[in-house]
Amino acid sequence: MSYVQSSLSRRSFLAAAVTTPFVAALSAATRPMVGLELFSVRQDLARDLFGTVRTVAKTGYEAVEFFSPYYQWEPSYARQVRQLLDDVGMKAPSTHNSADVFTPEGLKKAIDLNVTLGSTLIVMASAGRGVTTLDDWKRVADRLAAAAETLRPLGMAAGFHNHQTEFTPIQGTRPIDVLAKQTPRDVVLQFDVGTCVDAGQDPVAWIKANPGRIKSLHCKDWAPGEGPDKGYHVLTGEGVVPWKEIRAAAEAVGGVETYLIEQEGSRFTPFETIEKCLATWKGMAS
Repeated sequence: MSYVQSSLSRRSFLAAAVTTPFVAALSAATRPMVGLELFSVRQDLARDLFGTVRTVAKTGYEAVEFFSPYYQWEPSYARQVRQLLDDVGMKAPSTHNSADVFTPEGLKKAIDLNVTLGSTLIVMASAGRGVTTLDDWKRVADRLAAAAETLRPLGMAAGFHNHQTEFTPIQGTRPIDVLAKQTPRDVVLQFDVGTCVDAGQDPVAWIKANPGRIKSLHCKDWAPGEGPDKGYHVLTGEGVVPWKEIRAAAEAVGGVETYLIEQEGSRFTPFETIEKCLATWKGMAS
């Protein structure tokens, strides 16, 4: 080997040694987090929130999403929960909220709690009762747009979480399309995958139709039929949801930042369920 070749080889090795940790750190920083929607362990959470969150962290989840009961917390309790999250190394990037929270006064309390938790996305978990016409859905879009105006200067965002209803057409128009078209682009369309598939709709097409707006996904599988191992009671990967294609679209087009595994129940205990689902999820990427 000549001196020039040797010198180049050494420089190449040193460059690789310096850049490899940087690339690895960059990759870890930019890849979507994998979290748990805590509704999956709701009974345990109600009995022992601190113990449940610690167990979820030990299972390997990077994030959690608290749902509507969190809204009743006192500020001091929210600070204790934030300290818990810091202690176990988890984030809470978003929260699930009832439609009633999306009023000027209701949003004020949600903002205070979410800032304490470190959450930047306040999601309307459903439109609530009495929303049946396209005009009703336009009014829901107006509420989301108003919330977005309030949250934007704070570095926060409003979001909406779909169910089957939003993918079921009314007079030929899907309510989810009304919400997408009549809200600002920084309103996050938190995508509940299983309910979309249950409604007979194409989840990949939905992601591609809304680039940059699918920042958060509820990863719930679904299988047709009746029985304890059907519907939403299948584990991740056991149903008919095309996860490989969904993840490819979410990461290439959708702008996903957080995948939230969600289970309504299964043939296993809640903690066994979330552990098995996470193992399968990680295996999909290998």
